[in-house]
Amino acid sequence: MQGWAWSQTVMLKNNKQRLLGAVFVSNNRDGLSSRLRHTEGGRHMVAARKSLGLAILAMICIVVASNYLVQFPFRSFGLQDLLTWGAFTYPLAFLVTDLTNRKFGPRTARHIVLVGFFFAILLSIWLATPRIAIASGSAFLVAQMMDVFVFNQLRHDAWWKAPLTSSFLGSTIDTVIFFSLSFALQFAFLDTSFGMASDAFATDAAPLLGFANIEAPRWVSWAMGDYLVKMSVSLAMLGPYKALRGRQDAIAPSA
Repeated sequence: MQGWAWSQTVMLKNNKQRLLGAVFVSNNRDGLSSRLRHTEGGRHMVAARKSLGLAILAMICIVVASNYLVQFPFRSFGLQDLLTWGAFTYPLAFLVTDLTNRKFGPRTARHIVLVGFFFAILLSIWLATPRIAIASGSAFLVAQMMDVFVFNQLRHDAWWKAPLTSSFLGSTIDTVIFFSLSFALQFAFLDTSFGMASDAFATDAAPLLGFANIEAPRWVSWAMGDYLVKMSVSLAMLGPYKALRGRQDAIAPSA
């Protein structure tokens, strides 16, 4: 009888030790998993902040470059009277906005737009007339905000639909607002209010696009040439957008 009791006691002790060992191992595993999740979350946060910083820097560079390059005519193919180099760089702002929207959501994308708007106004006041500054800032802000809204509505459709549709619509709005406010006679008060004369050269009649039999104010041809370039660049940016969205997903999940 004593032998039986002794054996039961030994078995209970062994079972208790095994149970404590299992609990210890389980706790260690849970702790390790928690630390790994914490480390992974920290890496994603650092990557997200880095991506956001690059987006802000890219937007600033695009706005600065566009305001600088608009001074230089595009002389190839005899288009120096229709285009400037700034027409080729400005559409890149839509790429930055769309990638930010996809990664961080519309709220953060609007913050990026406001950063670009601030620099657009600042540089336009420094480099151009008050009328051009008003036109540039208004066109940029309205077009980019529309881009953010449209992209967000289409973000779950085919990968190309949101960036292409939002960029096309944003470019259309940007062109209409900028060239109308900058040169149309209906908005000449934006010059006279600051004691400046309107740009008569821009409103003089000339062959449409420089060669058509139809005549129109020169600024209409400038607007059409600018718009065609924006459409072409927006279409070409689908390639970089697809490549960069894949890189975004490899770093961390999107919003």
